[in-house]
Amino acid sequence: MSSTTIAPHTDTAIAISDAAIPAISDAAVADLTATGGHLLPSADLSALLDVRPQDWQRLARNWNDLTLDTHMADGGTYRYRRYGQFTLHTDTGDLTQLPHGPYRQDSSINPLNGGVDRHFDPLTGDFVQDPIMAPLLTTLGRIFSAVDTATTTWNIKLHPYRITAGAELGQPAPEGRHRDGVTFITSLLIDRHNVSGGESSVHTDDGEHLLTTTLTVPGDLLLGDDRRTLHSVTPVRPLDATAPAHRDVLVMAYTAR
Repeated sequence: MSSTTIAPHTDTAIAISDAAIPAISDAAVADLTATGGHLLPSADLSALLDVRPQDWQRLARNWNDLTLDTHMADGGTYRYRRYGQFTLHTDTGDLTQLPHGPYRQDSSINPLNGGVDRHFDPLTGDFVQDPIMAPLLTTLGRIFSAVDTATTTWNIKLHPYRITAGAELGQPAPEGRHRDGVTFITSLLIDRHNVSGGESSVHTDDGEHLLTTTLTVPGDLLLGDDRRTLHSVTPVRPLDATAPAHRDVLVMAYTAR
């Protein structure tokens, strides 16, 4: 499979002025530099990307196409996902989807599911070409390049997840407090339906608490410097045990190249 260059769609390309961008992104750069963690509320991210609630709703429909993760060492059947990766050059804005392949983490990073090649279904065309995606990935890359000023080329791994909750407890982070073995890690809320829980926390290596938040609004985004911090998410439970329940997120992992 050849690589594919992804261009922003003109109808939702970033439309705020250069003068307005630092008002939001500079706070993220400052927090990531100082402590390694930052919460970017949906209103701020939506302003950066010039998107509206209906844009998040359109993107969220792609989570109905996720497939069961059959690699859960705990035997869980609560996680649905797909996987893909990109290269981003922040100096030029070039964003290229890479050929599909397996996902692997060292067992030292992920003692539950690491140490093996995990094969997931690829991202769909509708997901990759959604008008939000290119501006989102490019904007985050520019924030991270402002923190890690020596880096203008990023490998980006995308993990859209649906964690279901019912008779089986939904575990967004079954490995507990952990890091992902990348440079920066992000978690973008897409949807919460009929669930409680799902509280995200960020800590230093020494256990110092940096922040705790429950992502509740589509577009809420948690950013972390994965080299300096550990993160975790509490389980999710259904509010109404007789109805479907899920938590949908997009995890975006940026590794300096």
